[in-house]
Parts: sequence; structure tokens; C-alpha cells
Amino acid sequence: MPYPKEIYIKAEHILERRRDSAVMEAETRAEEIKSKLPEVNEIQGKLSAIGLEISQLFFYRGNTQEKVDELRQRSKALTEERGRILVKNGYKENSMSPEYICPICEDKGFVSGKMCSCHRQLLKDLMKDEIRKFAPLDDCTFDNFDLEKYSDTPDSNGIIPRERAEKILDAAHRYAQNFSPASKNLLFLGGPGLGKTHLSLAIVNVVINRGYSVCYGTSQNICEDLQSEQFGRDTDIAYKKRRVLDSDLLVIDDLGTEIDNQYSIATLYNIINSRILAKKPTVISTNYDFRVLENKYDKRITSRITGEYVKMQLFGKDIRNN
Repeated sequence: MPYPKEIYIKAEHILERRRDSAVMEAETRAEEIKSKLPEVNEIQGKLSAIGLEISQLFFYRGNTQEKVDELRQRSKALTEERGRILVKNGYKENSMSPEYICPICEDKGFVSGKMCSCHRQLLKDLMKDEIRKFAPLDDCTFDNFDLEKYSDTPDSNGIIPRERAEKILDAAHRYAQNFSPASKNLLFLGGPGLGKTHLSLAIVNVVINRGYSVCYGTSQNICEDLQSEQFGRDTDIAYKKRRVLDSDLLVIDDLGTEIDNQYSIATLYNIINSRILAKKPTVISTNYDFRVLENKYDKRITSRITGEYVKMQLFGKDIRNN
């Protein structure tokens, strides 16, 4: 479940700032307490002396364990006495120690060489922040997908839009809940305003929460950024080739909005084909009917989609006007 390198770096910096802030605040509190409570200052001096004595004993040969145990007992007693004094004077018992956001790993991000749960959650949050730059991620969940906005009257094709939307909603929800690198590819079809982007982002929300990396973008933005990267204009772009190809899930929104040229077609084919070969799932949404896509794109693209994607077509009128 690789995240983009930039996400790991951001998480590392945030953890470092958390840790430094906790230590600095503790030092400030300690100085304040020692100035107000001379008895605590005296205890701190004794604790420091004990710590130094214990460290020196480690360099001596012979059996020093009994002496070390004795010093540790004295240290424990002094610490407890300090706690009682602090509480009596309106402070917390551990006011002299840093108050880490995560007491389990002390904001280091790892415990015994394994990534802490706080670190994993931070990576998920940063992953969502990246997508929030381009899409209303928090507004698009399975819980707020409103089926009532779809008509319950059959279309001219005999399909009832609400029933079809309900089936697709259920299928998309199950897809997200059971997502894995072996999941199938999805293609959401239907006119503008039928909830394709909402469903795509709802899938993104769940997949990120399950610990997978996601790359989300419109077809236009992805193609433009990859073109910029190819020609060396790779500063300040959101989508780079490795991120698009390596993410656990890629979501391409609004297929067909990209500039209609051979470069865009070649780029899209490379993305779709490369991820199929790598067995990495992709979700695509488009306002175009599949017959239009066949006329618009190279047959290599539409044949790959036909053979490798599960089609989910929504029907009805733009629900944004309801």
C-alpha cells in the first residue's frame, strides 16, 4: 500500500513538529514550576544525580544490579513525591513531562520498529487532504447519496432511474468495503449530474480509510500534468507518472474532457493499459455514452475498457436540479 513519497515526507515533518512542540512546552512548564516550587526544583536535582549515578554504574565491572535497583527505587519515590506536590499546587502529576499527541509512540511514528496507528492515520489524513484540493471529498459519501432525487418513473427505455441508481449505489458500496489490489475496474456512465463523481469520491473515502493509497483527478488535469512532466515542466504539478501508475486505486473523473489530440489518447491508453497489466484497479467516470467513446478514442482504449471494466450506467435527468 505505497503512498506517494511526498505524503511520507509531510507525515515525518508533522510528527517531528509535534514532538519538538511537546518537548519545548514541557521545558517551559518545568522552568515555571521550578521557579514557583523550590521543593520540586530540589527533587529535580536529586533525580538528575541519580540518573548520572546509574549511567556510571553501567561502565563498572562486577555485580552492580543491586545498587542500580536501589537507585531506581529512590528515583521512583522522588518522582511520586514530586507528583503529589504538583497536584497539591494545581498542576497535573506529569506536568514536568512532554504531553505527546500520541503517548504510545511519543510522536515518533514508530513503536518497536513498527508504524504506530497514529502514523497510519496521519498518512490517511494527508492522502485525503491531497484529494480535497481538487474535489469535495467530505461532501461525497455513501450515506448522503440521495436516491430520492432519481425518478421512479420508467424512462423511454423501460429502466427506472431510481432502481438502477440503488443497485449501482449498493454495488459501489460493496466494492469500496471489499477493495483490494485484486479488485475489478469500474466505469461509471451517464449524463451530467447523475452522481458519478459522488459515487467515485464515496469509494475514495472508504478505500483511503482502509489504508490504501488513491490518486484522484479529472482526465484533463491528469493528461495535462503528465504532458508537462514529459517535457520537463514538472514543477508544481499534482499528477506525476509514477503516482498515477503506482497508486493502489486510480480514479479518473470526467473522461472525455481532456484536450482531443493524439498525445492525450496515447497518455490515456498508457495509463489504462499499464494499470491493467500491473493488476491495479482503476475507476473511470464519463458523461459520454459508450458508443460515443468508441468514436472518440482509439479502439485500443475502448477494447481494453470493454474487456476489463465493469460498466455501471446511470439513467435519468440531472439530479442537481432536483
